[in-house]
Parts: sequence; C-alpha cells; structure tokens
Amino acid sequence: MAGHIQDRWYRVETTPDGRAVKVKTDRYGTGMRYRARYIGPDGTEKSKSFPDKQKRLADVWLTNIEADMARGQYIDPKASRTTFREYAERWMAALTTDLSSRAAVEGRLRLHALPHLGGRPIGSFQAEHIRDWSRRLEETVASASYRRLIFDAVSSVLNAAVDDRLLASNPCRARSVKAPRPAPTRVHPWSASQVFGVRANLPERFQAMADVGAGCGLRQGEILGLAVDNIGDLGWLYVRQQVKKVRGGLVFAPPKRGKLRDIPLDPEVSTALREHMKRFPPVDVTLPWLTPNGPKVTHRLVFTAAAGTALWSNAFNDQTWKPALAGAGIIPVPEKGHRYAAAREHGMHALRHFYASVLLDAGENIKALSLYLGHSDPGFTLRVYTHLMPSSETRTRKAISAMYRAAGHAHDGPETAQAA
Repeated sequence: MAGHIQDRWYRVETTPDGRAVKVKTDRYGTGMRYRARYIGPDGTEKSKSFPDKQKRLADVWLTNIEADMARGQYIDPKASRTTFREYAERWMAALTTDLSSRAAVEGRLRLHALPHLGGRPIGSFQAEHIRDWSRRLEETVASASYRRLIFDAVSSVLNAAVDDRLLASNPCRARSVKAPRPAPTRVHPWSASQVFGVRANLPERFQAMADVGAGCGLRQGEILGLAVDNIGDLGWLYVRQQVKKVRGGLVFAPPKRGKLRDIPLDPEVSTALREHMKRFPPVDVTLPWLTPNGPKVTHRLVFTAAAGTALWSNAFNDQTWKPALAGAGIIPVPEKGHRYAAAREHGMHALRHFYASVLLDAGENIKALSLYLGHSDPGFTLRVYTHLMPSSETRTRKAISAMYRAAGHAHDGPETAQAA
C-alpha cells in the first residue's frame, strides 16, 4: 500500500513478554482520530484527517487516492484548493503569446470571469458553476462573439488546471455546458461605387489608403505600417510589418501570425501610391519592435499623421474613417453633439473583403487568395468567402449540359428552346 491509516488516539507498545498492546495517547478523545497518510507523486507526504468512528471512510478515501495514482489521474487535494483567481494570475503570467493578444485575454478574464469565479477553489469546479456564470455573462455582454472569446479564455485556464493535475476534467467541456454560439454571419462586400465613395470622402492625405486596402487586401495595421521599401519596382508589394497598439503604446510588429507575404501590385494602385508620396512625402518613424521595451526600429512610412508620426487606429477610425463612411452614405450622419454609431462591419476591413470579392469574381483560386490575404489556412479563406465565388450555379449547369452534349444526349427540342 502507498499509505496507511494512523490512529492518533492510540499507539502500539510492546510489553516485556513481547506482546503488542494499544495504549491511549495524550490526544485520546480530542480532535480528529484517524489520519490517512500517503506519499504523493512529488515525493512528499500528504494526509487527511477523519473523526472517530469513520475509519472506514478513511480507508475508502486512501484506496481511491491509490487508484487515482495508479491510473495517472491523481489530484493533489491541497493544490486543488488554489482559487481560480490565484491560478489564473499564474497562467496569465506564463502566456507566451504576443503582448497585445495577452492583454486582450487578461482583460476578458479580469472584467468578466474573475469577479464571478475568482474566489472558487479550482478543485471544486463543476459544470453547474460554468452554466450559472455563462447565464450571467449573457445578461451583461450583448455580443455572442465576445462572450465566446471570454468563455474560451476561462476554458483555457481550466484546461491548464487539468494538465497541472489540479482538476479532474474541464467543466467547460461538459455535455450540459453550451459554449456561446455567435450568430452565423456572411461577408457582404461593398460595391465599387461604395469603395470609391468612401475614398472621395477621405482627406486627401489618406485617400490612397483606400487603394491599398481595396487593391491589395492589407489589414489596417499593415496599411499603417506600409513603408517605402515595401513597394517593389517589379509590380509587387511586400507585407513585412504592421503598426499595432500594445499596452497603450505603438510598436512595429510582424503581420498577423507572422505571415510575411508578397502581393501583386496593380499599376493603378502603384500609380495612386506614387502620386500620394509626391504630395505627402514619406516620413521616417521610429517605434519599438514587438514590445514597448523592444529595440527601436525605423521605417519610412507612406501614411502618417500631419505631425509626421505613426497613425493611431482608434483615433483614425473615429475622426477620419467614420466621417468618410457617413459622407458616402454607408452609415448615418449623427445628430449634433452625438458620436457616430458603431459600424464594425464597415471598418477598414471592408476594403479587404472587397479585394477578396474582386479576385474571386475574376476567377482567382482560393489558395492564391489565401496567400495574398495572409491566412494561415486556405480552408479558412474558403469558409469565409465561398459564398462570393461567382456564378457557381451557372458553372455547374454548364458543366452538366456539356456532359450531356458530349454523350450525345442533349435535349435540343422545342421544350428546351422554350425554357431557354
């Protein structure tokens, strides 16, 4: 046996004639009588105490502990008393993702999980606790997509607790727990007239940003980080960095998921960029690389603020982009003294969707489009944009008709002509 039950009310002594007898200890009649003791997988002694007349429960408990260790399912009872808050703090400190992603996860946990789940011991989590918390979350967070991000963050913490043997299973994965499901949405790309309408309503200093977004499919941060040496002479645009906000400051960083890529640069977009750079000469901008304390890096940026600094996306969106949307009739003009309404589906990402729709309409294949967009998986590109692939029904009908004609079974009678 890996452990034993100690009776703290009695000790065994050997009489002069060699017999073993039980003798009352100084603790007889007070406190917990039985102490189940064992050596844990980490080599240290563990124990749990039981009152008088519960030796059988102590035996069962110790047997279960031994069985769990044999199956590799052992949970340290003391370690599992660590609260969700304490463990989540350790988990967040050990995250290896980039700082902006880490800050987003920390914000979700601190705002929406720790106030409700923080004081609960990790080892006590049951599916009912997650169901109750998820219901409260639904009452306070309107966006199902954001609720799913919060839920996934909590689930990640509890997954780690399972890996660290503090929890037997993740209650977020219980069959009775339903993760928030965002309503299915489809990308509805702008028309060309909408793209050029927004471009015309942007200040001249930023009009070429619409060309780069709609003509190259860059993300907003990649447009803000576009440098002169990213524009090739042979009809290519090289996506090598972006400008992003990390912990309240701007940094240069690789594109999303580190996907460096080369994109065909159309002559029209190239001309728009050259004309822009003649009117608004590029400026050398120095920012830290990757983190606020990272090494300083200088890029000669194509798009900057009038003061010659890198653009902040939030300020640009509120002060420049939304007025252009309103001017193009895409969102309403707010009443005097009011802010523009939220327009997430009409952010600069709409230019990227337009780019994808144009390429698909021209017959570009999904793999190439995925490469140009910087997606990690062509399957993701297909799931997002498959409904935009043009005339798929027409191509299907033509393919079947061609098969019938090739086989000599085409129906070219009056009924066919009438249907046509």
